[in-house]
Amino acid sequence: MPNRIRGEAGLTAGGRFYRMLLTLGALAEIEDGLGLNDLSGVAARLSQVRAADLAVVAAALLRGGGHEMTPADVLRLPCDLGALVAAIGETFDAAGLARGGGGEEPAPFPGCAGSNSG
Repeated sequence: MPNRIRGEAGLTAGGRFYRMLLTLGALAEIEDGLGLNDLSGVAARLSQVRAADLAVVAAALLRGGGHEMTPADVLRLPCDLGALVAAIGETFDAAGLARGGGGEEPAPFPGCAGSNSG
Protein backbone atom coordinates (compact mmCIF):
# COMPACT_ATOMS: atom_id res chain seq x y z
CA MET A 1 0.00 0.00 0.00
CA PRO A 2 1.40 3.41 -0.91
CA ASN A 3 2.27 5.89 1.80
CA ARG A 4 0.32 8.99 0.72
CA ILE A 5 1.99 11.08 3.43
CA ARG A 6 5.31 10.52 1.64
CA GLY A 7 3.68 11.32 -1.71
CA GLU A 8 3.60 7.75 -2.94
CA ALA A 9 1.07 6.19 -5.28
CA GLY A 10 0.87 2.70 -6.65
CA LEU A 11 0.33 0.64 -9.75
CA THR A 12 -0.77 -2.97 -9.76
CA ALA A 13 0.30 -4.84 -12.87
CA GLY A 14 0.25 -8.58 -13.38
CA GLY A 15 -0.74 -9.13 -9.75
CA ARG A 16 2.33 -7.23 -8.50
CA PHE A 17 2.29 -3.89 -6.67
CA TYR A 18 4.69 -1.17 -7.81
CA ARG A 19 5.32 1.96 -5.74
CA MET A 20 5.53 5.25 -7.65
CA LEU A 21 7.07 8.42 -6.25
CA LEU A 22 7.71 11.83 -7.78
CA THR A 23 11.23 12.69 -6.68
CA LEU A 24 13.51 15.50 -7.84
CA GLY A 25 15.41 12.88 -9.83
CA ALA A 26 12.17 11.68 -11.43
CA LEU A 27 11.29 15.25 -12.38
CA ALA A 28 14.70 15.70 -14.02
CA GLU A 29 14.28 12.40 -15.89
CA ILE A 30 10.82 13.40 -17.11
CA GLU A 31 12.09 16.77 -18.30
CA ASP A 32 15.04 15.16 -20.10
CA GLY A 33 13.09 12.16 -21.41
CA LEU A 34 10.42 14.38 -22.95
CA GLY A 35 13.00 16.74 -24.44
CA LEU A 36 11.74 19.76 -22.50
CA ASN A 37 13.73 22.84 -21.58
CA ASP A 38 11.92 23.05 -18.24
CA LEU A 39 9.05 21.44 -16.35
CA SER A 40 6.55 24.13 -17.31
CA GLY A 41 6.06 22.31 -20.62
CA VAL A 42 5.02 18.96 -19.12
CA ALA A 43 1.27 19.64 -19.11
CA ALA A 44 1.32 21.01 -22.67
CA ARG A 45 3.43 18.12 -23.94
CA LEU A 46 1.18 15.53 -22.33
CA SER A 47 -2.10 17.12 -23.38
CA GLN A 48 -1.73 15.04 -26.54
CA VAL A 49 0.03 12.13 -24.91
CA ARG A 50 1.91 9.42 -26.78
CA ALA A 51 2.57 5.92 -25.45
CA ALA A 52 6.31 6.61 -25.48
CA ASP A 53 5.78 9.72 -23.33
CA LEU A 54 3.72 7.72 -20.82
CA ALA A 55 6.46 5.10 -20.66
CA VAL A 56 9.13 7.75 -19.96
CA VAL A 57 7.06 9.35 -17.19
CA ALA A 58 6.00 6.05 -15.62
CA ALA A 59 9.55 4.67 -15.66
CA ALA A 60 10.85 7.79 -13.89
CA LEU A 61 8.11 7.57 -11.25
CA LEU A 62 8.71 3.84 -10.76
CA ARG A 63 12.45 4.44 -10.32
CA GLY A 64 11.56 7.13 -7.79
CA GLY A 65 9.59 4.43 -5.98
CA GLY A 66 12.58 2.11 -5.91
CA HIS A 67 12.01 -0.07 -8.99
CA GLU A 68 14.65 -0.44 -11.68
CA MET A 69 12.47 0.18 -14.73
CA THR A 70 13.15 1.55 -18.17
CA PRO A 71 10.51 2.93 -20.52
CA ALA A 72 10.76 -0.34 -22.47
CA ASP A 73 10.03 -2.28 -19.26
CA VAL A 74 6.94 -0.12 -18.66
CA LEU A 75 5.63 -0.90 -22.14
CA ARG A 76 5.82 -4.61 -21.28
CA LEU A 77 3.94 -4.33 -17.96
CA PRO A 78 0.74 -6.39 -17.95
CA CYS A 79 -1.70 -3.58 -17.21
CA ASP A 80 -4.23 -1.59 -19.15
CA LEU A 81 -3.67 1.96 -20.31
CA GLY A 82 -6.31 3.37 -17.96
CA ALA A 83 -4.62 1.87 -14.89
CA LEU A 84 -1.25 3.27 -15.96
CA VAL A 85 -2.60 6.77 -16.64
CA ALA A 86 -4.52 6.73 -13.34
CA ALA A 87 -1.41 5.67 -11.40
CA ILE A 88 0.65 8.45 -13.00
CA GLY A 89 -2.06 11.01 -12.21
CA GLU A 90 -2.31 9.76 -8.62
CA THR A 91 1.46 10.11 -8.23
CA PHE A 92 1.37 13.74 -9.35
CA ASP A 93 -1.67 14.29 -7.12
CA ALA A 94 0.08 12.72 -4.12
CA ALA A 95 2.99 15.12 -4.69
CA GLY A 96 0.57 18.06 -4.78
CA LEU A 97 1.13 18.73 -8.47
CA ALA A 98 -2.14 17.59 -9.99
CA ARG A 99 -3.33 21.18 -10.33
CA GLY A 100 -1.74 24.57 -10.05
CA GLY A 101 -2.16 26.60 -6.89
CA GLY A 102 -5.31 28.33 -8.13
CA GLY A 103 -6.89 25.10 -9.34
CA GLU A 104 -7.36 26.55 -12.83
CA GLU A 105 -4.14 25.39 -14.43
CA PRO A 106 -4.30 22.08 -16.26
CA ALA A 107 -3.17 18.90 -14.57
CA PRO A 108 0.02 17.33 -15.96
CA PHE A 109 -2.17 14.57 -17.40
CA PRO A 110 -5.59 15.06 -18.95
CA GLY A 111 -8.35 13.69 -16.73
CA CYS A 112 -6.23 13.81 -13.57
CA ALA A 113 -7.78 16.67 -11.68
CA GLY A 114 -7.08 15.33 -8.20
CA SER A 115 -9.51 13.72 -5.82
CA ASN A 116 -10.50 16.83 -3.88
CA SER A 117 -10.89 19.32 -6.70
CA GLY A 118 -14.25 20.49 -7.94
